[in-house]
Amino acid sequence: MAGMRMAIPLLALQQGFSAVAVGALLALFALAPMFLALPAGRYSDRRGLQKLMRISVVLAACGVVLSAVWPIFPVMCVSALAAGGATGMAVIALQRHVGRMAKDPAELKVAFSWLSLGPAVSNFVGPVLAGVLIDFSGPEAAHISGFRWAFLLMAVFPLVTWFCVRKVPELGLSPELPNAEPRRVWDLLAEPMLRRLLGVNWLLSSCWDVHTFVVPVLGHERGYSASVVGSILGSFALAAAFIRVCLPFISRHVKEHQIISGAMVCTALLFAVYPLMPSALSMGVCSVFLGLVLGTVQPMIMSTLHQITPQHRQGEALGLRLMSINASSVLMPMLFGTVGAMVGVAPLFWVVGAAVGSGARGAWGLRPGPEPKA
Repeated sequence: MAGMRMAIPLLALQQGFSAVAVGALLALFALAPMFLALPAGRYSDRRGLQKLMRISVVLAACGVVLSAVWPIFPVMCVSALAAGGATGMAVIALQRHVGRMAKDPAELKVAFSWLSLGPAVSNFVGPVLAGVLIDFSGPEAAHISGFRWAFLLMAVFPLVTWFCVRKVPELGLSPELPNAEPRRVWDLLAEPMLRRLLGVNWLLSSCWDVHTFVVPVLGHERGYSASVVGSILGSFALAAAFIRVCLPFISRHVKEHQIISGAMVCTALLFAVYPLMPSALSMGVCSVFLGLVLGTVQPMIMSTLHQITPQHRQGEALGLRLMSINASSVLMPMLFGTVGAMVGVAPLFWVVGAAVGSGARGAWGLRPGPEPKA
């Protein structure tokens, strides 16, 4: 999905579509997870890892191949829906499975720190390999055949995913599940700690959306090649992967709420200066620092969520989290595209940076305990 999120906007821009259309196209990556997240979470609570992973692999591979065969805007929209929906379901299945393997909060932080290396590595490998193929596999840079080869390579990655997880043993269902009362999502939302966690997570996910949207648009405006744009996005992901390697050791000495709050303050400062960077190199440096900061967040969010949610509803809570951030991701890219077309991309960084900085105080209250309070 990371490679597709970089390649599809570049192809749409090359075909003459506006920033508004590109924003709508990026929003489709989040539309399918918005509707599938809760059902997928409940399904994973009942069926475990393997069945949901098989569905995700088939959906992702088939959806991406369509754009390789027919690289036109309507088909790219279908591919975005398929890749986004499949990735969302796979993420829920994996996070629930790993969360249930951990025995205590310390193991949760370590487990999710290591698990989060996967998205960080893919956010580097996908854009960089897609950018290289787009520039160098055709008769000339950014030729349509280069995009086709990039899409075909992206379709292989879900198959690699299935190869990696096919022998992972299932975990038994929670003993609470057979006698559980009928589930209502409002019961989860009634918990003040979960509401606060969802709000903080939404703010931070908006930072990822802004960065993913603005870098291809800004790179296109400045005349950067696809490989340069992919390298800027890849440097962000590489930095996030690096900090996540260090996070299991850092988290032994720092609490989840302290890491999240510090990351929000640093993100606000970086967003203030990012659009002022004058060159691809300086953008890459800023992207590295942003990756170091935002790379610490997801493992701490996931550790906190598993501590404040009943075990037999963890898949549902993961689905609720994914649904909330993807509902935002559906609307935010279109909003970004509209604002960017009207006033430029710099105000997007500054507004979102101010919002995430103001949310740091709320993040300081994310302290899991036996009886969480607002």
